[in-house]
Amino acid sequence: MSTTELAWFKSSYSGSQGDDCVEAAVTQQAVHVMDSKDVALSHFAVGREGWDSFVRYAAEA
Repeated sequence: MSTTELAWFKSSYSGSQGDDCVEAAVTQQAVHVMDSKDVALSHFAVGREGWDSFVRYAAEA
């Protein structure tokens, strides 16, 4: 799936002045993540179970 086909949303932890631009797009198979302030970098995708584990870990930290 290409980046333009995904429904991206800005992370609630991103800055309101455009300085921290983490965006995510969720599909049935994966969560896609990108840094929209550096378009030269490609996005990455992680499986839904892996994303859930990461979020649980981050919430405990």
